[in-house]
Amino acid sequence: MQTELIPPQMSAVVLTGHGGLDKLEYRQDLPVPQPAAGEVLIRVAAAAINNTDINTRIGWYSKSVTGQTNAGAAEGFAALDDDDASWSGEALSFPRIQGCDVCGYIAAVGEGVDPARVGERVLVRNLQQRPGNNREFDCITYGSECDGGYAQYTLSLANEAYPVDSQLSDAELASFPCAYSTAENMLHRAGLQAGERVLITGASGGVGSAAVQLAKRRGAYVIAVCGADKQQQLLNLGADQVVRRGDSLTQAVVAESVDLVVDLVAGPQWPQLLDLLRRGGRYAVAGAIAGPIVELDVRTLYLRDLSFFGCTYQPREVFENLVRYIEQGELQPLVARTYALKEVQLAQQDFMAKGFIGKLVLLPPQGSEG
Repeated sequence: MQTELIPPQMSAVVLTGHGGLDKLEYRQDLPVPQPAAGEVLIRVAAAAINNTDINTRIGWYSKSVTGQTNAGAAEGFAALDDDDASWSGEALSFPRIQGCDVCGYIAAVGEGVDPARVGERVLVRNLQQRPGNNREFDCITYGSECDGGYAQYTLSLANEAYPVDSQLSDAELASFPCAYSTAENMLHRAGLQAGERVLITGASGGVGSAAVQLAKRRGAYVIAVCGADKQQQLLNLGADQVVRRGDSLTQAVVAESVDLVVDLVAGPQWPQLLDLLRRGGRYAVAGAIAGPIVELDVRTLYLRDLSFFGCTYQPREVFENLVRYIEQGELQPLVARTYALKEVQLAQQDFMAKGFIGKLVLLPPQGSEG
């Protein structure tokens, strides 16, 4: 095993169970993990916060929870079934180091990995094939089924750590993996084409703002739904039209004029989204922050030949394309704020307040920092 100088212990944020912010514990005495065969040890330079971090902490994925994410984001949910509280529907193992967005540098390699990779700057693929099988749709989330990036050091399978050549900062690079791959996967699965009209809900969030950029990259006409205070920023980002969150969608957008809806919100307004789709239109979803339970008139689905795409699993080409876009300078990183790793509770509080566009990023201590 080839290594750089690595301390025996590290700092990390440990999730001790489902619940409130108090379940996130900052520790400075955890052993640095050792890479096994086929793995690399990564010195984490930056790790961004995502909705999935909050959802996993509070157990929002459990079928026993029917409300919006923020209903339990600070204190957790009183009634919760731990057995299905992870995104995969399986019980999560604790303690767990979260963090699916990782930009860092390979510090050591395990058996079978080229030692020349030590020092390589990498992004970790956040949605990975389940180790040991190649079945489509069988995947894991980094920082959920295995430890992730809320730490000074983390392990990754060597083929899931992608070298990246970019002049962007570590924090800027860490803003990309989860949000942008989720958005790119939605557009990929639904086949968005140049000249089509796409409506994006939750457009000021990490995935939503990524979807705006990625849809414009494909040559689409973008309608962004966001808060009133963020409308100009979305126009500056490339949106062709903005609709204020909470306003009637069917009054703001012509009925049956949209080719694709990219939905991250769901909630009470959901039926209006289908009214906007043209006959033969498509609906792609990868989030439900306003509530997962919606009302569907199935006749709307089949009489108007609509197609629905639930988007979690990502084929490898999605992340490979994302890295290519980054290296070609085609995407604008949106880092709203950075925090020291030990400020994770504050960072998650700010994340839940939604008073920003883009991403919040944690910076683990480097070297001998405390």
